[in-house]
Amino acid sequence: MKTVEEINEKIREGNVNVVTALEMKEIVAELGAKEAAKEVDVVTTGTFGAMCSSGAFFNFGHSDPPIKMQRVWLNDVEAYTGIAAVDAYLGVTQLSETLGMEYGGAHVIEDLVRGKEVELRATAYGTDCYPRKEIVTEISLEDVNQAVMVNPRNAYQRYRAATNSSDRVLRTYMGTLLPNFGNVTYAGVGELSPLNNDPEYRTIGVGTRIFLGGAKGYVIGEGTQHSPPFGTLMVKGNLKEMKPEYLRAATFPGYGVTLFVGIGIPIPILDEEMAKATAITDDKIETVIIDFGVPRRDRPIVKRVTYAELKSGKVEINGEDVRVSPLSSYYMSKKIAEELKRMIERGEFFLTMPVERIPQKEVFKPMRQREIKVVKSVMSSPAITISPEASIEEAARILIENEINHLPVVNEKGELIGIVTSWDIAKAVARGKVGKVEDIMTRKVITTTMEEPIEIAARKMEQHEISALPVVDKDNKVVGIVSSEDLSKLLAR
Repeated sequence: MKTVEEINEKIREGNVNVVTALEMKEIVAELGAKEAAKEVDVVTTGTFGAMCSSGAFFNFGHSDPPIKMQRVWLNDVEAYTGIAAVDAYLGVTQLSETLGMEYGGAHVIEDLVRGKEVELRATAYGTDCYPRKEIVTEISLEDVNQAVMVNPRNAYQRYRAATNSSDRVLRTYMGTLLPNFGNVTYAGVGELSPLNNDPEYRTIGVGTRIFLGGAKGYVIGEGTQHSPPFGTLMVKGNLKEMKPEYLRAATFPGYGVTLFVGIGIPIPILDEEMAKATAITDDKIETVIIDFGVPRRDRPIVKRVTYAELKSGKVEINGEDVRVSPLSSYYMSKKIAEELKRMIERGEFFLTMPVERIPQKEVFKPMRQREIKVVKSVMSSPAITISPEASIEEAARILIENEINHLPVVNEKGELIGIVTSWDIAKAVARGKVGKVEDIMTRKVITTTMEEPIEIAARKMEQHEISALPVVDKDNKVVGIVSSEDLSKLLAR
């Protein structure tokens, strides 16, 4: 048995034995956990990935005359000001009001850490003690009194991998997902990740000193959405001491801005059990691949996998090999573990035991909602349909008589094979075209289902610039139709 105090004394004396998590696997395999616990004092871990739940508190100091900031922007990215006169919290995912997804809170933070000046613009309502109503100036990290990074959710223990069963490309927080199970993406670095090396959170908790963004930081509690074994951490550190190498702004195309954050945590080897824990390997760390092709909160699990399988570069889905790519940097994670190792060996970084452990059991609850409005509550049913063999004139007559603009086209089994609209008819008439419905119908039809939330149906119409969706069952038979007008009425209630 060892104590953190004894290990810190070794750090002061310069004879501490520190190894990275990767090195520890080999040592335990060779010596066994009991002997490894005697030989090794500290195991360093590391992770470097997109951590959207991050940001920083700033105190800008008082202007002359003073201002009580009601709204504030840094390089046109709005920060939250409801905390004090000249304090604000800038979240990394907040977007620029002029550049959109090209620039956000993460970019502002990286620019500041790189030593750049950013524009500060603020407005206020004015009071007797804070009479100023507007200010525009430039600031750098040197100019602000405090710049404290406080990240509500970082360093996921493990993360669900993603794939896409739909027939279109999806832009998500898991990156670009190709259609028809075209690829798989995953986050986290498995056996190098901090929480995987202390799965019972014996040495990682409130007050644990960590490597954060190239500087010393601290764990201040469990992170939001903490749900072991998908544990998370809430962390803080001094942004003024951080390095841009370990804080990198990025944009996920079609999704938004994020910040890649570097975190390393030293694990004191107090006993044989800690040695065993830090010997964990990728083939023992499991997660699931979920299907983003189903746009619901509870997405289907496609397959259970280990990080060893994910890191191999391919997994099998439906009998086919599917390419796998990481969203976290293994190279940077390894570099962080090695840098933290050197800091401890040089006597620049000492260990702390947590003053309070983070929960080992926690249930992640979904949002409480009054109801989920679905398509069946607003669709027109039964839908008026037409055969592909019908004439264009017949289609025009049906549209006019029923005062509708969309006709699903079905085969003899009632299965959807196309759609024809009043606009299709108008174009055909204008061009003097005569013939059958199948000659002018759209064959690739965007559809919905009775149980699909109306918000998703509305987004489909917006994305594809259409005004109605046939409603189909599991056999692709038309059971109704829903229009943008129907959805607008329901969404407005």
